[in-house]
Amino acid sequence: MFGQAFAPAKVNLFLHVGAPGDDGYHPLSSLLVFADVGDRLSLAPADALEFRLSGPFAESLSGEGDNLVVRAAQALLGGLRGPRAPVGLMLDKALPVAAGLGGGSSDAGAALRLLRRAWAPELSDDALQAIAADLGADGAACLWGAPVLAEGRGEVLTPAPGLPVCPAVLINPGVPASTAGVYGRLDALGVFGDVAPPPMPEAFESVEELAGWLSLQRNDLEAAAIGIAPEIGDVLADLAAEPEVLLARMSGSGATCFALCPSDIEAEQLAERLESLRPDWWVRRCRLGGPWPEPA
Repeated sequence: MFGQAFAPAKVNLFLHVGAPGDDGYHPLSSLLVFADVGDRLSLAPADALEFRLSGPFAESLSGEGDNLVVRAAQALLGGLRGPRAPVGLMLDKALPVAAGLGGGSSDAGAALRLLRRAWAPELSDDALQAIAADLGADGAACLWGAPVLAEGRGEVLTPAPGLPVCPAVLINPGVPASTAGVYGRLDALGVFGDVAPPPMPEAFESVEELAGWLSLQRNDLEAAAIGIAPEIGDVLADLAAEPEVLLARMSGSGATCFALCPSDIEAEQLAERLESLRPDWWVRRCRLGGPWPEPA
């Protein structure tokens, strides 16, 4: 019953957000991909269901009794008949928190995959995805970590067009961006986008072609997030001046931004230069695509 699962960072290549409905929720359209960097979750037998944290961003979650990993375990267990062997879950938190990277949802997805293997291998993918969707807007997409077009509140998923593996750099200026706060500011600004999915080819042949197409799209939360955390604007301005950058954009509700680069070498050069110039920023070279292999 031991096991490990990878919880990749989620990146919104574009994020179009509409006006809230009568229920207060904003419809959206977003093309999601996943990075080959992220958190890792381990499972082992235990005397009782327990959850422990480690890693560079563990302190940001310490004392959080409503962690999504715990909620995922409780939701899965609540839908099963009869008791299950208690387990311990250990989360190595490598991603910054409140960063627009879907870390909590991806952690929950990793927990559900691991716990199904341990508790209910007969449970269908559809049933597992329904549990993930109930945990949050990114839950269903982050369960599998595969590129997808998300609509509705984020729960209506269709396969993404064919995508190249994209060399990229993730940059977080070290400030949190509350999703609720960003959406609140968006509502105050009153500037909403068209959420009809833009026409897409069946496949993008290169990262250059993808970046060119994405330049016609947007993240409708970007202005609201910069209003709350101006440091996000500093990141985007710096990236716009770098020669390796094909496209720079904020992911999700921020504060993490991503830069698409033509090659791994150029992504590495960009990451090294940013780390040297801005040691206070969290910078990670990565590849965007997915799904990525689980730990051995």
